Amino acid sequence: MRIGHGYDVHRLTEGRALVLGGVTIPWNLGLLGHSDADVLTHAVMDALLGAAGLGDIGQHFPDSDPAYRGISSITLLRQVVSLLREHRFWVGNLDATIVAQQPKLAPYLPGMRRNLAMCLGLPEERINLKATTEEGLGFTGTGQGMAAHAVVLLKEASD
Repeated sequence: MRIGHGYDVHRLTEGRALVLGGVTIPWNLGLLGHSDADVLTHAVMDALLGAAGLGDIGQHFPDSDPAYRGISSITLLRQVVSLLREHRFWVGNLDATIVAQQPKLAPYLPGMRRNLAMCLGLPEERINLKATTEEGLGFTGTGQGMAAHAVVLLKEASD
């Protein structure tokens, strides 16, 4: 078994959709990035790639490649899962935390959980998602951006 940790951060800006875990959340600000800037899904992908020893999302999906401009991070996650399967890895479970001062994310967590479960081929009970604030501290606390942490357990297929 292997453990991976992923972290991602994006700046909040006007004129962009706020997408987390593949769920579009109605709000006046969105996350700035080359893709849809889904910090949760990016953290999950980095955790998966790290656990498998396969680099990070910047290596696989560089922001210098126009093919990834505006792409859904859920689409990229599916590609990461395919890569893991090629290397004979299976996801055991996922635990992730979104760090954002606002908006309130609790109503959207079940949809995010569903989306991630479908991509990872896991029952929803093996995915745990949380959202927290930073009590007004730091760039997330002042509403300048959002961050996410993810931890995954991978199982290596035996011969």
